[in-house]
Amino acid sequence: MNESIWEAARASRSWLDAANGTGQTELTCRILKLTEEAGEASAAWIGLLGQNPRKGVTHTREDVAAELADVAFTALVAIESLGLDASSVLDSCAAKVRSRLAG
Repeated sequence: MNESIWEAARASRSWLDAANGTGQTELTCRILKLTEEAGEASAAWIGLLGQNPRKGVTHTREDVAAELADVAFTALVAIESLGLDASSVLDSCAAKVRSRLAG
């Protein structure tokens, strides 16, 4: 992945640390933020399908992709907030998936 993604995740973590601190409550909020972002991705998908008859079709695939990107980025910030290197953690996860696919 592009180095600017990792830099942005680290910068976001630093910005949040400075604004909100680094205690357990703050870490909990950063992890819970993933649920909020996932809900927005779900809402965008529902909007793409037009599942709410009152609203009709309200979103595009690009909107859904943007919300999913928010989920992914929020996860990277949360990993960094745990004091871990998000790049290394994601590399390990990808290696685990590759080994499952190969076996």
